[in-house]
Amino acid sequence: MTYVVTESCIKCKYTDCVDVCPVDCFREGPNFLVIDPDECIDCTLCEPECPAAAIFRDDDLPEGQDDFIAINARLAKTWPAIIQKKNAPADADEWLEVQDKRALLEE
Repeated sequence: MTYVVTESCIKCKYTDCVDVCPVDCFREGPNFLVIDPDECIDCTLCEPECPAAAIFRDDDLPEGQDDFIAINARLAKTWPAIIQKKNAPADADEWLEVQDKRALLEE
């Protein structure tokens, strides 16, 4: 089992989750974070820290978010690790409640 970052993170990219991760399993892209499934130890610390409520156990994903398991695994192989919290994008709060952001994911 691993944790997965889902669509809600796109364009928000809050990094509160990064600060609590004991194994540095987060990877950073242009407008999204992913969790490296090979590094995640299922500690559960990141899930409650996410302001966008974008992090879920892989066996407890919301409907329509299953493909984010593969997206996280694929992008974690190429994106660099992020090991400390950064400021969220200036417009992150504006994107927080926006639905259907998948097409906006920058790889």
